Amino acid sequence: MQKTLQAPVLQAQVATVLIASGSSPEEANAVAANLVLANLSGHDSHGVGMLPRYVDAVLEGGLKPNNSAKIVLDTGSLLTLDGQRGYGQIVGAQAMALGMERAKTHGSCIMTLANAHHLGRIGHFAEMAVARGLVSLHFVNVLSRPVVAPFGGADGRYGTNPCCIGVPLAGRDPFVLDFATSRVAQGKMRVAHNEGRRVEPGTLIDEQGRPTTDPGVVVVPQGNGLFGALLAFGEHKGYGMAVACELLGGALTGSGTWHKPTDPAVRAVVNGMLTILIDPAKLGTQAAFEEEALAFVDWLQAGPVAPGYDAVKIAGDPERAYRTQRQSEGITVDAQTWQEIVSAGAKVGVTLA
Repeated sequence: MQKTLQAPVLQAQVATVLIASGSSPEEANAVAANLVLANLSGHDSHGVGMLPRYVDAVLEGGLKPNNSAKIVLDTGSLLTLDGQRGYGQIVGAQAMALGMERAKTHGSCIMTLANAHHLGRIGHFAEMAVARGLVSLHFVNVLSRPVVAPFGGADGRYGTNPCCIGVPLAGRDPFVLDFATSRVAQGKMRVAHNEGRRVEPGTLIDEQGRPTTDPGVVVVPQGNGLFGALLAFGEHKGYGMAVACELLGGALTGSGTWHKPTDPAVRAVVNGMLTILIDPAKLGTQAAFEEEALAFVDWLQAGPVAPGYDAVKIAGDPERAYRTQRQSEGITVDAQTWQEIVSAGAKVGVTLA
């Protein structure tokens, strides 16, 4: 039976499991808040449904509770950091805090973060930056089971490799573009599989490389033990962006790229992230930037609305609308996902009702 819980209640339950898994209360509450915020934002793929995988990753040793981001190199406007397999929600926020201070001081900062466990919703880091008036660009790779097929390929060779861009808009809600370079995020396939839904044609191929609408092909091993794969968005264009994320988020950061056989038993998800932060106030274009950005957004939204749509929106609008709705109505977790969360709690001695 599905559960609908208010955000504070759900956050407290997730934090309890994380504490039992070895996290300090402060860490557990921060990670739980980040997961619940993803649910509130409409991204259930990056929300509390990740908890079972986190617990398994801690138990196998691939995720290290209470670790912090380590400074490897600091030249002021250049930062090289190692996440030391700590919770991505923690080491990612620590990295952003350092990077934002450098950008405010020097006008810009190029920051690499290697070996972070699952960073979660990358848009969260862009939201941190735009709240301080900074432009941010993020390129991320994913070291886990390779779930995305290259353009023209017939099996998974790399991860969902997200890209994110945040741009503050003076006196307005910011532009926050956050997307997987696959047609959809892997977590959305887990949610669809747990809910018993099919997905749109053109999203997946099965373990034989044939088109399918069954999300289970990338969630559970098929009869021959193989998995299917997601397809890149935008055909060769999305594929090219995914490769760029692997080269920048994985190779350039020193976090590593994917080039080995799959081990389905490994539950850890390791991310590398290249972040570029820019302070328009120090670039000398602040006034023109604010005026032109608003003029362009106004121009977009002043046009006619297409049939079937209620407004012309910008990136970030859907997440803000979801937050308003779900803060009021609560967060619904499907029955299968909730059972997985309950089972994860049981592994560390926590009983969830």
